[in-house]
Amino acid sequence: MVRYLLKRLGTSLIVVIGISIVVFVLLHFMAGAPGRSVLGPTASADAVDAFNREHGFDQPLPVQYLSYVSELLRGNLGQSFKLNQSVSDLLSDNAARSAMLSLAALVLAVIIAIPLGTYQATKRNSASDTVLTGVTFLLYASPQFFIALLAIEIFSIKLGIFPSQASQSNSPFVIFTDPVAMALPVLTLAASNIAVFARYQRSSTLDQLGQDYIKVARAKGVSERGIIRNHLVRNSSLPLITLIGVSVPSLLAGNLIVESVFNYPGLGLLFINSLQREDYPVLLAYTLIGGVLTVLGTLIADVVLAAADPRIKLS
Repeated sequence: MVRYLLKRLGTSLIVVIGISIVVFVLLHFMAGAPGRSVLGPTASADAVDAFNREHGFDQPLPVQYLSYVSELLRGNLGQSFKLNQSVSDLLSDNAARSAMLSLAALVLAVIIAIPLGTYQATKRNSASDTVLTGVTFLLYASPQFFIALLAIEIFSIKLGIFPSQASQSNSPFVIFTDPVAMALPVLTLAASNIAVFARYQRSSTLDQLGQDYIKVARAKGVSERGIIRNHLVRNSSLPLITLIGVSVPSLLAGNLIVESVFNYPGLGLLFINSLQREDYPVLLAYTLIGGVLTVLGTLIADVVLAAADPRIKLS
C-alpha cells in the first residue's frame, strides 16, 4: 500500500507541474501585456514599461515561471492588480462557501443517484425505467445555465417557493443556516451529477446482477430486498468512487455558472468577476487550484477504491 501511495503521489506531482506550466503559459498569452491591462488604455508607454519591469513581466517566460513557482512554494499566490489585495486572502475569503456548495451538491447527487440507478437496474426495461432514463438523459444534456434559469422560472417566479438569489451571508455554513435560499443553487449544481451517477450506477448494477454471487444468494432463498441491501448496492457502488473523484472539474465548472446566475459570493463568482477585470493573478491561482483539486480528487478516489475493494491489486 505504501509503495502504491508513493507511486501515485509521484505521478500526481508530475501532473500538477504540467498543469501549472500549461496554465501559466495560456493565461500569460491571454492576458497580453499585464501593464496595459492594469493601467488601462490611456496609460503612457513609459508607465506600462515601468510597471512591467517592477513586476518582472519584462523577463523571459521561463524566468517568470520559475519566479512564480518560487513564490508558490512560499505560499504566495500573488497580488490582485485590480483589487490591490492578496490573492491568497481573496481565495480564503471565498473558498469555504464554494467548498460547502460543492460538497452539498455532491452529497445530494450521491444520495439520490445510488438508489435511483439501483431501482432502474432492478426494473430494467419497465415503464418507470424508461421514464427515468429519459429524465436523466435530459438532465445530462441540458447546460447548467439552462437548468439554473429554468429552476428560477419555475420555483421562484411562478411558484414562489424559493428566492431567485442565493443567500449573501459570509458564513460558510449558510447552507445549514439558510437552506431555503440555497436550495436552488445546490439542486442546480447537483442535477448534472445526479444524471451521470445514476446512469453509471444503473450500468454497474446490471453488471452485478449477472454475477454468480447473486445467483447463489437467490438459490439460498435470500429475498430480493436482502440481496439488494446486503450485496448488490455495495458492490455496484464501488465504481462510483472513481467517478466521484473525477467529478471535481464539473463541480468547479458548475460553480462558475451557478454562483454567477444566483449571485452567490464564492470562488466561481470571484473568477467570473476577475475574468471581466482581466485580473491575471487571480485567474492563474484559481485555475491552478482547480487542476490541483482535480488531481487530488482522482488520487483520493484511487486510494479509497483500493482500500474498499480487495480485488484490486496494488502495484
